[in-house]
Amino acid sequence: MSNDLEQPVGRGNLFKLAFLALLAGTASGLIGAGFRLMLRSADNFRNWFLAWAHGYRVFGSLLVIAACAFATGLAAWLVRRFSPEATGSGIPHVEAEAEGKWSGDPLRIIPVKFIGGLLSIGSGLALGREGPSIQMGASVAHLIGRVFRCSDEECRALLVAGGGAGLATAFNAPIAGVAFVMEEILRRFSLRVSIITLFASASAIAVARFFLGQAPDFHVEPMGYPGFGTIATHIGLGAFAGVLGVGYSRAILGALAVSDRLHRYPVELRAAVIGGAVGLLAWFAPTMVGGGDTITQQMLLGTSVVFIYGLHFAVRFGLGTVSYAAQTPGGLFAPMLVLGAESGLFFGTICHQFFPAIASNPTEFAVVGLAAFFTAVVRAPLTGIILAIELTGSFTLLLPMLGACAVSMLVPTLLNNPPIYDSLRKRASSVQPSR
Repeated sequence: MSNDLEQPVGRGNLFKLAFLALLAGTASGLIGAGFRLMLRSADNFRNWFLAWAHGYRVFGSLLVIAACAFATGLAAWLVRRFSPEATGSGIPHVEAEAEGKWSGDPLRIIPVKFIGGLLSIGSGLALGREGPSIQMGASVAHLIGRVFRCSDEECRALLVAGGGAGLATAFNAPIAGVAFVMEEILRRFSLRVSIITLFASASAIAVARFFLGQAPDFHVEPMGYPGFGTIATHIGLGAFAGVLGVGYSRAILGALAVSDRLHRYPVELRAAVIGGAVGLLAWFAPTMVGGGDTITQQMLLGTSVVFIYGLHFAVRFGLGTVSYAAQTPGGLFAPMLVLGAESGLFFGTICHQFFPAIASNPTEFAVVGLAAFFTAVVRAPLTGIILAIELTGSFTLLLPMLGACAVSMLVPTLLNNPPIYDSLRKRASSVQPSR
């Protein structure tokens, strides 16, 4: 991270940045809350449309496939035509902008990310709302800095804080937003940036909760503190999540590589083909598609049988990698939460069968799995742990998460598998000059 974000500033400038961070957080909260509400409407419309189309049998199925293909292709066209920086999750772009390596037009990024994200996630692609929320939050914060004639360094500091506010809004998780800034975007502690990120995240979450409510995103029954004897099982879960995380990272990069090799076909056509395939899946299994919050909630409640865990995981694993290869706006966090909960519940259920005394509640493993799988893929354990706690309110599982995340971070490191955003950022920088 560029050292200019670490330079000391006077009290007047710091007060100015704190005030602008409040404005940026408020704007980010409004945009993020609006995005979440519109996504809910898009999901409801997709479910209604699927139910309606089933009344027309074969014609209905073709209509669903065509609609999903059109929406996904349109999202890809918006990105290519108006803002190539809005492709994918947007987090690698925010990280690069924070270092001053390349830039984009916030007035283009925000609408393209918003509309493109609605089209792609709404059509059923397994993408997350957090990527668009982070990039839109960062972009609006950077724009506010420019409007108020801030220096380049101050604009980049505001951009980083806005990104944290975007994550806070996406998951109703303000502390995770601050942790993500320090652990993933900055990768070091900055007093100035931490102060303005706290201001931005606080104002963003206050605005978002006014529209979205106060409760955590997922409901989990209260859990007690796990006993000492559960350490071995949670370490085993960490190793399991680490191996799965390596596979998922490589699968995402492999899917993008295949897409790159098909460059002779327009990106809109490639996205439309993926969207059509997702539409076909939605016709047969409507609950499998989309961001996956409903699936995560089911896993956290333990409402499926063990065979279903494995089936869900296999389908969502493939769907997530293929969806990201469409190169439309959408993030990786929400799909990873689905896979983390599914893999954790699967592992916990197996342990419960063989060691019921020390694995009495498989749902605990689903919650720990959220943090462990996230850590294996992103390599940001503090963010993963805090995010899992804020999403579920399960603070009693802090110690199991620490053990599981330590191992899930160790496994991919020993296997020389880089963090996913490092790989995506390297890939993005290699194609940026050609755009």
